[in-house]
Amino acid sequence: MTTTLITGANKGLGHETARRLLAAGHTVYVGARDAERGRRAAEELGARFVLLDVTDDASVEAAAKTVEADGGLDVLINNAGIETRTDDNSVPVAETVTADHMRTTFETNVFGVVRVLHAFLPLLRRSAAPVVVNVSSGLASLTHLSDPEHPAHFYPGIAYPTSKTALNMLTVQYAKAFPDLRINSVEPGFTRTDLNGNTGTQTVAEGAEIIVRMAQVGPDGPTGGYFDIDGPLPW
Repeated sequence: MTTTLITGANKGLGHETARRLLAAGHTVYVGARDAERGRRAAEELGARFVLLDVTDDASVEAAAKTVEADGGLDVLINNAGIETRTDDNSVPVAETVTADHMRTTFETNVFGVVRVLHAFLPLLRRSAAPVVVNVSSGLASLTHLSDPEHPAHFYPGIAYPTSKTALNMLTVQYAKAFPDLRINSVEPGFTRTDLNGNTGTQTVAEGAEIIVRMAQVGPDGPTGGYFDIDGPLPW
């Protein structure tokens, strides 16, 4: 039985990914920082709940101990993420972004991933087929954002794409450091979730497809890559 932990799984892409992996036979932990919402989501799905705030060391360490006591971990999906928005649902642009915007975004999207992976790495390394999926974004691609012919070029925000580019670097470096793990970044596409004020053009079912696919790669699967539903993406 494959045991999977998904951070930020009480709603959106994380919730749909949990549903799909449960259907595929995984034992799934719904990681959530809100205990009531997390437990409700886990009960609805038939999953396990673990309290997990990726911005808090003690919370992450306690979650790792809980999962370890229950038997261990095979797949970690770093799905929890934020994008700072203004009251009118726009993103802070170059003229208005502050160091606090950057710090808040990085605390979840980058430092949170490091915190969680550090805590759960000992469990993953005991697995026969350990997998890590980092939920990135197409906005992390330096190639696309610097190409005037690509739609992503016109995204005006600073904090979110910068954090996801940093996440991609974590993927590359961790994959080299731990060749026995399959560690990849994925781009779900512009999906309707609370993160973007539900302005996305895809459903969560469509967005979760690449996450679910990469969560199920075998020991001979790719590692250190960056993928969307159609294949590898340029860094």
